[in-house]
Amino acid sequence: MRILITGATGQVGRKVVENLKSDSSLEVIAAVRSKKKGESLGVQFVELDLDRIETFAPALQGIDRVFLMTGYTVDMMRQSKAFLDEAAKANVRHVVHLGACGDDEATVAHWVWHQLVERYIEWRGFSFTHLRPEQFMQNLLGYSGKPTVVNGVIEQYFGQARLSWVDCEDVAEVAAVSLRDAEAHNGQTYRMGYDAQSLNDVARILSEVIGQPFRYDSRPPEEFLAKVLAAGADPAYMNCVYQHYFAYAQGKIPHPDQVFDNFERLTGRKPVTWEAFAKKHADTFRAGFTRP
Repeated sequence: MRILITGATGQVGRKVVENLKSDSSLEVIAAVRSKKKGESLGVQFVELDLDRIETFAPALQGIDRVFLMTGYTVDMMRQSKAFLDEAAKANVRHVVHLGACGDDEATVAHWVWHQLVERYIEWRGFSFTHLRPEQFMQNLLGYSGKPTVVNGVIEQYFGQARLSWVDCEDVAEVAAVSLRDAEAHNGQTYRMGYDAQSLNDVARILSEVIGQPFRYDSRPPEEFLAKVLAAGADPAYMNCVYQHYFAYAQGKIPHPDQVFDNFERLTGRKPVTWEAFAKKHADTFRAGFTRP
C-alpha cells in the first residue's frame, strides 16, 4: 500500500509520516518541495509543488492513498482541484483531507473553502475521510517562526470566547489511522476538538503547570491583519481570518467550545488536554521568559 503525504515537513504532515513509517505493510512517500527538506524525514520522498502542476503526475504514480493539505492562501482551492484531478487519473483510491473548523452550515469563508474541497473530493469519486480540527494548541507555541507567548503574555484576537482545542499530534494520529485502514474510515468526517478553554483559562493552566505567571492580552483584530499583511501573507485568506476573529469575539460563531468524543474510539487513548500539552512543552513555554 503506497501512501503519499503532502505537507510532509509541516507540523501535522511530519507527524503523519512518523506515525506510519514504522508500519512494514505500508510504503510511505513524503511530498516535498526540495530534496533538502525531504532528507530529514527518514522515508522516501518525491518532489511536489502545489503551484507547479507538472510535478503532480510523477509524484502520484503508483499511489493508493493520499493525505492532502494545502497552504493558507485562497489558491488552496485551485491547487486542490488540480491535484485531485491528477490523483483521479493516477487511480488514487482514498483521500484523507485536512480541512478546518465548523459544521456543514459554516459560513466563515476559509472554512467554507475547505468544505468545497471536501465536496470536490466526493464528486471525483474517491473514498474519503475528512478531518476538521478546531483550534491548534501549537499556535500558542509559535507562528511563522516567531513565539506567540513572550514573558508570559498571550497576545491573541478571540476576545473572551471559550474555544475548543486540539493538539496537532492528535490530528496526525487520526490522519494516520484513517490512511492505514481506509475502508473502516471511508465516508467519515471527524471533527476534532477535545478541550474547551478560554484563553484566560489557558493562561491559568500554564501558570499552574509552568510555575510562572501567564496572562491573556486580548488584542484588536486590526492589529493581526496589519502584522500578517506586512509579513507578506495572502491578503484574501488573512482577511477571512481577520473577519472570523471579530465573529468569535462577538459571539457569532456557533458553539465555539464544542468538544467531540471520537478520539479514544479512533486511537485507543485519550486526547491531549491543555494541562498535558503544557507539561509536554514546558521547556518551550519557559524559554519565552527573558531573564533579567
